Amino acid sequence: MTVLRTSLAVLAGRAARAASRLRGGGSALPGLVVETVDPRFLTHALAGLPRGVVAVTGTNGKTTTTKMLVAILREHGLSVFTNPTGSNFTRGVISSMLAEIPLSGRLKADIAVLELDEAHALKFAAAVRPAYSLLLNVARDQLDRFAEIDHTAKLLAELAEQTTTGVVLNIDDSFVSRIAGRVRDEVTVTYFGVDPSIADRLPELQEADVRFEDEFKPPQPTETDGLLKPHDERSFEVRFGDAQRVGPLVLKQRGLAAMINATAATTTARVLLAKQFREDEAVTALEGVEPPFGRGEVIDADGQPLELVLVKNPAGFTVALGTYGNSPVTTMVAINDSYADGRDVSWLYDVSFKSLRDKGVALTSGVRAYDMALRLKYDDVAVTEVEPDLGVALERFLAAYRSEPKRIFCTYTAMMALRRNLAARYGLANFGEDPT
Repeated sequence: MTVLRTSLAVLAGRAARAASRLRGGGSALPGLVVETVDPRFLTHALAGLPRGVVAVTGTNGKTTTTKMLVAILREHGLSVFTNPTGSNFTRGVISSMLAEIPLSGRLKADIAVLELDEAHALKFAAAVRPAYSLLLNVARDQLDRFAEIDHTAKLLAELAEQTTTGVVLNIDDSFVSRIAGRVRDEVTVTYFGVDPSIADRLPELQEADVRFEDEFKPPQPTETDGLLKPHDERSFEVRFGDAQRVGPLVLKQRGLAAMINATAATTTARVLLAKQFREDEAVTALEGVEPPFGRGEVIDADGQPLELVLVKNPAGFTVALGTYGNSPVTTMVAINDSYADGRDVSWLYDVSFKSLRDKGVALTSGVRAYDMALRLKYDDVAVTEVEPDLGVALERFLAAYRSEPKRIFCTYTAMMALRRNLAARYGLANFGEDPT
């Protein structure tokens, strides 16, 4: 009966997936259908993977880090299942399976590496306890969902408690680093972070932990812990004590945050692969990773580069402006306030937009287009036009600045809408169709 139910769930999910694609619907609907038919589908599907499940979560960098880790493992010859669409709820994970899972409902792979939403990671762990968890960072994000930043830290700590074999923690993020005290004795703890020589750049990436009176002091890294050592603004290496160095290498995605994500992925891969880990294969994999969908992705728009940059919280927007804003180009900012974006956009007032003053902003768009224009005014950033309709705004932006390099900073649902439009216009891969 269980096998029959699972098979029916796969068939029903595939039908829902096909229907959803025809309608241009979301990636979670097929997963909802599968869960309705077989509530234990996820447990059954991921049981018996030789190397288990790796959960990747945190406020910023989940999609990029997951993609990097998957690339490294595949370069080492492993068969890896992942959720490439970035749909990081449990239903999104199930939906991602449907293209390759047999009717038996048992996934065939060596390992699963899954990006998981901070809140939904615990729901996932209730069905499938991860063998390893990679916990990236904690920052204010979607205040209507997560409320205080302490709550997000608590969610990650509870996931670490559910992990069976090993956790990889951000040594420089006190919210995450302190989680080591919550890990069971039989579970190994490994850290990733930055070399002390660039520690002064960390405030632009993370928020202060004011939960404790004592000053946070990161643990002393060991030879199993990976530290980022930049050579310049593009080239860097990951150091593991004096024993091993991965790099120098250059990513296709720019910025310090991408380098830190690569360090997290490399450190985790080294833990997973143990003696099988090879520095040259890690370098090859990382240098070949294309920027994830809408996250620093560069699109050829009528012969000129158009960068699509996802922003969703103060730390992320600050990092994005630091990475991209120092090279002024014609800029559009698109802000929505849907559930996936976070309905409370007051966080925009915690971001400094002074780097945009010289060239100004050509256009603001999205549901909160006027709010964004007002916020820019407070920082003396000139805004040429305000157009809430994303489709209309994109048409005007592309037409008016056809011969210029362009950049769009956008929240999640705005990015999705703009990216679909750009995919249709320029023949790009659609959501979830990125082969890399």
